[in-house]
Amino acid sequence: MTESIERVQCAVGLPNVGEYGDPRLLVELAGLAEQAGWGGVFVWDHIAYRESGWPVADPYVTVAAIAAATRQVRIGVMVTALARRRPWKFARETASLDLLSGGRLVVGVGLGSQPQHEFAYFGEDPDPRVRAERLDEGLEIVAGLWSGEPFAYSGRHYSVRETVFVPRPLQRPRVPIWVAGRWPARRPFRRAARFDGMFPTFEGVGHAELPAPEQLRAAVDFAQSHRGAAVAPFAVVLEGQSDGRDTELVARYVEAGMTWWIEKLGWFRGSVELNRRRIERGPPTAL
Repeated sequence: MTESIERVQCAVGLPNVGEYGDPRLLVELAGLAEQAGWGGVFVWDHIAYRESGWPVADPYVTVAAIAAATRQVRIGVMVTALARRRPWKFARETASLDLLSGGRLVVGVGLGSQPQHEFAYFGEDPDPRVRAERLDEGLEIVAGLWSGEPFAYSGRHYSVRETVFVPRPLQRPRVPIWVAGRWPARRPFRRAARFDGMFPTFEGVGHAELPAPEQLRAAVDFAQSHRGAAVAPFAVVLEGQSDGRDTELVARYVEAGMTWWIEKLGWFRGSVELNRRRIERGPPTAL
């Protein structure tokens, strides 16, 4: 069990809405996480949430501030709704952020949630098929622009005349891209197999629940079967709730293929102070 635990990294996952819609609080909590030995700090991506008037912090402005306030932790947004962003603007932002952070950025992407509140209300098409098409095209554009080489693109939703984006991100061959999906849907995991990691959720598994390890293994095996001869590292990210030194809980999922544990924090676990104390206790693999 000890050897398997050593293979996992642990991060805190923070909402960017409600009480956590204050970017100053998120920067403070990120600093506490680094001091407590967590390996990453990831924030949610929402532009509006549930009810009109909820406070919301811009995720990438906040992550830039977190980059400036920390030195070691991996940082990123889990997950970016790329379909409601201009891919070329996003490529510029993330290349700059990777440089500013010293190569610590992870880009999480997915279809996005709450299609009415976060797409339709702002004139964007909420249809999941359209969002999936825009996500796939957007990923091609972002990866192409990050290359620093001449790049052009023509698709159904986007077109880019030949251009060169510099400076490149610091990380090579690119900033890691982790793709979210809801198992047992297959398309998101075929998409993830083309990139650097997967962030699965599971049909029928509640907000505060975890999947059976066998469910995670099935999703991992499917994604790996579509990676062909790829030998680059592939992150398998699972979000859940632990009390602190839950090494046996984490070990079950490491054996099923998990490489990153994200501690799911927010108002649903109690007050900000209770969540602050959970961060200070450190990751669940601490001995």
